[in-house]
Amino acid sequence: MNIIVVGSGIAGLTAALHASETGHAVTLVTKEALGGGCTALAQGGVAGVYGPGDSPGSHADDTLIAGAGVSDAAAVDVLVQDGSARIAELIARGVAFDRDADGVLLLGREAAHTHARVVHAGGDATGAAISHALVQHARSAEIEIIESALLVDLLTDDGAVHGVRMLRDDALVDIHTDAVILATGGAGRLYAHTTNPAEATGDGIAAAIRAGAAVADLEFVQFHPTVLGAGTPFLISEAVRGEGAALVDDEGRRFVFDVHPDGELAPRDVVARAVARQAALQGSAVRLDATMIGAARLAERFPTIDRVTRERGFDWAREPVPVTPAAHYLMGGVVTDLDGRTSVPGLFAAGEVARTGVHGANRLASNSLLEAAVFGARAAAAVTSSGLRSRILPVSAVLSGGIRDLNVVGFSRSHLQHLMWDEVGLLRTRDGLTEALDTIRSWRAAAPHPTTSAEYEDANLLLVAEATASAALARPESIGAHHLDHEPALIGA
Repeated sequence: MNIIVVGSGIAGLTAALHASETGHAVTLVTKEALGGGCTALAQGGVAGVYGPGDSPGSHADDTLIAGAGVSDAAAVDVLVQDGSARIAELIARGVAFDRDADGVLLLGREAAHTHARVVHAGGDATGAAISHALVQHARSAEIEIIESALLVDLLTDDGAVHGVRMLRDDALVDIHTDAVILATGGAGRLYAHTTNPAEATGDGIAAAIRAGAAVADLEFVQFHPTVLGAGTPFLISEAVRGEGAALVDDEGRRFVFDVHPDGELAPRDVVARAVARQAALQGSAVRLDATMIGAARLAERFPTIDRVTRERGFDWAREPVPVTPAAHYLMGGVVTDLDGRTSVPGLFAAGEVARTGVHGANRLASNSLLEAAVFGARAAAAVTSSGLRSRILPVSAVLSGGIRDLNVVGFSRSHLQHLMWDEVGLLRTRDGLTEALDTIRSWRAAAPHPTTSAEYEDANLLLVAEATASAALARPESIGAHHLDHEPALIGA
């Protein structure tokens, strides 16, 4: 079969390699250079290596608890049962996970995990190590690689996907194929503050919606609680807190224990909201105190973070550093079954673009790289199959409703990002969501037909923003990362 994989993070590269190695003709299309996107930026590790007293069942329990009760138990079971094979595969492909002097894999513990089961590479450069190894394999495989190509749309015929339309060198190019695997990542650029790279504009989700694919759980947006509060957003890995670092207020008090008994190791949504509220209460950024870890250990375990914090004028071995939340990961996306099939024949999805059901309302730390590897491989294996699981339903009327004629500020990407941050961010209100949705719909109604890459990205962001705000407004109760607040927004940019 001819297969197009769109995206070159861990999900896309895994899918492309598996498909190629089983005899399919594979074309890999990527928006930037091969290996771009979020994977190479990931500081955290890969969960799924079980030491004494730990087990896949315990990992599944932690995942379900973090997901606030709305994870798909079957998908979680697949994740933890397939995880060991995928980690072994990464090692076989050359990913040098950190080991002790005896060659045993070093296991770290991160928030909401009950055991140390997370492997890292290069301390805090796991994603870069994975990306480098998989890119090298992809370049040496019989895979046609098309770089610097923006996904514009999925080509459909009789309700099935049979190719992609992309923008390359300012020209629209159609490629026809037997199946498409979307691995385009998330939509972090919906928000004014995000850890995501510039290319994370929701292109795959938007294209899937236009093709009629079901989407779900877009209201569940994870905000990472500890992004360096100086300069461009730079994530300080959760593993730092796993090593003992504490979040403190301006008096040095560990305030997260006020809202959760696990303190800094509570689920991310809890910690992020606590950080936002405390910063608003005291009128200044909260701080991450890692001084108890010691300079030598910080430099050894977190070399990238150590370098960047020092470049920005902080000696985090001697003083706490300011941190703030930022949009980090989208739990929802294009609905798939356990093998990556979507509700549209011929279309598969894996990685952050997909809603497998693993993450529920709140992703457990270091499950994202694992999920991408597990379901990227499963999508490639299932690509010749037909039919869908009955639980995948047609797209609901999420995007229905008339366009109100509002006198709102004119659209710009910055205006959209700040609107989403203020009203569809960490702390939400029904009035704010309604206002945001009306504004987004008015912008969409007035938008011209895109012709440039920036305009196509803007159109994608607007469509995904509308779907996200609609989903948030449709869920009346607070759960996980979707938090309806009865107070005015506290974290306006």
